[in-house]
Amino acid sequence: MVNAGEMNGSGNLMDFLDEPFPDVGTYEDFHTIDWLREKSRDTDRHRKITSKSKESIWEFIKSLLDAWSGWVVMLLIGLLAGTLAGVIDLAVDWMTDLKEGVCLSAFWYSHEQCCWTSNETTFDDRDKCPQWQKWSELLVNQSEGASAYILNYFLYIMWALCFAFLAVSLVRVFAPYACGSGIPEIKTILSGFIIRGYLGKWTLLIKTVTLVLVVSSGLSLGKEGPLVHVACCCGNFFSSLFSKYSKNEGKRREVLSAAAAAGVSVAFGAPIGGVLFSLEEVSYYFPLKTLWRSFFAALVAAFTLRSINPFGNSRLVLFYVEYHTPWYMAELFPFILLGVFGGLWGTLFIRCNIAWCRRRKTTRLGKYPVLEVIVITAITAIIAYPNPYTRRSTSELISELFNDCGALESSQLCDYINDPNMTRPVDDIPDRPAGPGVYTAMWQLALALVFKIVITIFTFGMKIPSGLFIPSMAVGAMAGRMVGIGVEQLAYHHHDWIIFRNWCRPGADCVTPGLYAMVGAAACLGGVTRMTVSLVVIMFELTGGLEYIVPLMAAAVTSKWVADAFGKEGIYEAHIHLNGYPFLDVKDEFTHRTLATDVMRPRRGEAPLSVLTQDSMTVEDVETLIKETDYNGFPVVVSKDSERLIGFAQRRELILAIKNARQRQDGVVSNSIVYFTEDPPELPPNSPHPLKLRRILNLSPFTVTDHTPMETVVDIFRKLGLRQCLVTRSGRLLGIITKKDVLRHMAQMANQDPESIMFN
Repeated sequence: MVNAGEMNGSGNLMDFLDEPFPDVGTYEDFHTIDWLREKSRDTDRHRKITSKSKESIWEFIKSLLDAWSGWVVMLLIGLLAGTLAGVIDLAVDWMTDLKEGVCLSAFWYSHEQCCWTSNETTFDDRDKCPQWQKWSELLVNQSEGASAYILNYFLYIMWALCFAFLAVSLVRVFAPYACGSGIPEIKTILSGFIIRGYLGKWTLLIKTVTLVLVVSSGLSLGKEGPLVHVACCCGNFFSSLFSKYSKNEGKRREVLSAAAAAGVSVAFGAPIGGVLFSLEEVSYYFPLKTLWRSFFAALVAAFTLRSINPFGNSRLVLFYVEYHTPWYMAELFPFILLGVFGGLWGTLFIRCNIAWCRRRKTTRLGKYPVLEVIVITAITAIIAYPNPYTRRSTSELISELFNDCGALESSQLCDYINDPNMTRPVDDIPDRPAGPGVYTAMWQLALALVFKIVITIFTFGMKIPSGLFIPSMAVGAMAGRMVGIGVEQLAYHHHDWIIFRNWCRPGADCVTPGLYAMVGAAACLGGVTRMTVSLVVIMFELTGGLEYIVPLMAAAVTSKWVADAFGKEGIYEAHIHLNGYPFLDVKDEFTHRTLATDVMRPRRGEAPLSVLTQDSMTVEDVETLIKETDYNGFPVVVSKDSERLIGFAQRRELILAIKNARQRQDGVVSNSIVYFTEDPPELPPNSPHPLKLRRILNLSPFTVTDHTPMETVVDIFRKLGLRQCLVTRSGRLLGIITKKDVLRHMAQMANQDPESIMFN
């Protein structure tokens, strides 16, 4: 036996692991973080800083800097997200107009900016000014006629194809993660999953550039969802500058939750809606501290965007409206009908889009992403150009559909037959019979609605940045405006009907078609995303229509009820399941009467559980076990006979610890004993130095008994964010349940394919 002096001497040598070494506590790509461990590590760090702060002034200043670092990160996120959103808005305006013409006085001006600066613009022809020329005027000096129309049509398609091709090429070559909306992956990342590179600097740069290109190309997609991804990339970049966040994945996710709020804040000009969106829709863990910081980040982002003033109306909101008529109780019926339409459209869209995306993943179609984008862009441009409502940008279309018809409106939707004897104030125009322009607009809107419904199904999910908020709102706004005009004309021609008699007298301004468009937009967006509270707040912040909260609430709740009747999943959850991400949705209920023993591994007939013993395995034994298995960690037991549980060791940390020990500690060889106890085991003389790995052992792994109901186990995984849970009986190890096992069991119970869950 070695004597005590030698043992103590080697003990000092062996305890080098009490000093942290690089990469311990980090996670591998496509793995889930351990929330409990991250929380515990942050508590230890905070305790250490607090105790040191009493030692000197410098340490006290460092503790203050640590406390303020969170607010500094929020300030930086808000400033960068607001700036990027403003630049994207300005670039999209210019490039969208570039498809139709160019400003001669300054080519970087959009159509609107070009005619603002002109002294020769009249009010009636405010869209026409000599400085702005269509391509046909510039190239062949013709503004009217068939040849001019064909040339403009051809160049519109060419520009659209050019923008789309450039976007898909940039995504494919430089940042494959920059495609799609980004919200399904952000939700998964915030639930504790690691996707390296998804929030990287290249992704941020390429997503910002390609977002401008794809929105300008006229495809049926929006920039709002991808702006959440862009803001989260900003959050990830700034959190990597502070060790408090860069070294703790749990704390990093608090920053990303706040960044998501800033993203919605700048996407819609809705700071409060952004905070609620982050809370209701994307965040998994949202402590009160994160709520305040999200509020601050959303405020800074909104302030920055307002300073840039990309909409040129000195307002933060995208679709500001001013209605001069209150809504009436009888109108709740059409509002609820729009809610039903929104729920049905949401269900149709989710089912068709998921079926198409699954086909893309499982057939040869997925091998040609560039060709797919080019074909869809060509079809969109060819069909969109002849219809004025699909030719313009979707944001402009929604803005026109939301607008009330004032005396100064030149839109076709406001072509009513005026009473020559009318002497009312400008703001209070009574309901009037529809003129030919309104009827033309109605059938054009009907065609545009069908086109938007179909093309959006195929556009969302392609290998380019693509948001869903604006196309969904456009579908609802078109349907709503048509319903609104219908109700308005019904009230005008049949004001003696019992439903109109009490509130709609002849010559009164009763019905506001723009309000119906607003309600329809909220209903369709709610049907697709299943948002409720944040949706209503975003809608009234977006439009400034505060007194119309009740119609918006009625439509949002109805659309959610109708859509939920066909399936509980929103579009983002459906895409998470399609990609096989390990996402435990808080909204899902587990009601089956199964037990932990039914789900744990090993099952009957399977090989016994791979375990480590506390003091009887050599370095070679541990390395062989790691090489032969692909488990994320191993339970540590007293011995293979007793199987009494001691703790749990992570695979990655075992590998790093052994690698570091071989490099930094003399005497560690393949037949050195590995021990996880406080005191070294008794060894025969001349045996190599043992290796102490107690520091990397989790001494309090979460355990349940084999008779714990799975309903409780699912709740534990959901609320504590566990990676795995050990199953014991009277302290003896029986098996292990991982997050993947839980998700596969839930899929099996719901008659879905359990193999669709691909990651742990």
